[in-house]
Amino acid sequence: MDIVRGVRNLASRHLGGVVAIGSFDGLHLGHRALIDATREQAARAGRPALMLSFEPLPREFLTPGDPPARLTNLRERVRLLEGSGLDALVLLRFDARLRGMDGDAFVRLLHERLQATGVVVGHDFHFGRGGAADAAFLRGAGARLGFGVEVIGPVAADSARVSSSGIRAALEVRDLAAAARLLGRPYSMRGRVVAGQQLGRTWGFPTANIRMRRRRVPVTGIFAVRVHGIGDGPAARPYGGVASLGTRPTVGGVEPLLEVFVFDYAGDLYGRELEVEFLAHLREELRFESVERLLVQMRADAEAARALLQDIG
Repeated sequence: MDIVRGVRNLASRHLGGVVAIGSFDGLHLGHRALIDATREQAARAGRPALMLSFEPLPREFLTPGDPPARLTNLRERVRLLEGSGLDALVLLRFDARLRGMDGDAFVRLLHERLQATGVVVGHDFHFGRGGAADAAFLRGAGARLGFGVEVIGPVAADSARVSSSGIRAALEVRDLAAAARLLGRPYSMRGRVVAGQQLGRTWGFPTANIRMRRRRVPVTGIFAVRVHGIGDGPAARPYGGVASLGTRPTVGGVEPLLEVFVFDYAGDLYGRELEVEFLAHLREELRFESVERLLVQMRADAEAARALLQDIG
């Protein structure tokens, strides 16, 4: 799958395709329905299948002081799209210029720059200045310009409508099972292991540290986790572990950090890209009166995580 930043970087092989449009934060079951429809329509027509999305996400640009928690950063979205059957992910920079583009101008971009022969959107899709244009507007424009528009209806999982906001709400109350049902997989984060203060190593709990940088995380606390990416090759087994996602108030931390103590592994993980699946919530992050009290709790957390992972299998 090609990653194309901006329509100016489109190659001839990307033109004339079927295009799925949206933010696609989380790549949940509803997004998968759009991708499947796009891929199937493109295959029938012998055309490329493309996803058109935005970076930053529109709501991050529109509400910079209070952006929604991000379910997937760009790296995670790209990794989750591997094997999706899409030919390209086209990223538009969402800025003041794109925000000010009206519905007709956005349709012209699809028609003239991408030369779209088909478009797939969700039932609640809005675009153009102020979100004034919707799927019906797009369908009418397509009829005039010669491209078809397929609108995907709501997708449900166990009678609950699948949406990114619903997943954020589930994660906010630490309902990882509900989030997994809506996502179609366990909620996870991915990142490269960086050097930390190495406090855990001196305490007998060496951790793999992944920085969140400017990302607003949808969930915090202590979790039983499964870690992918430690071994090499597609058959490499995942490792169990216990993870802390938060600011580490006991040691004066400020920056959000994902710290993972990987069970039964003693190798060096610096620089390796890991995916951490959140399987069970153990407790909230707390500030302890002393490091000694923190260590007692960390040992209890590790035991609880091992027991839960054994039950999960």
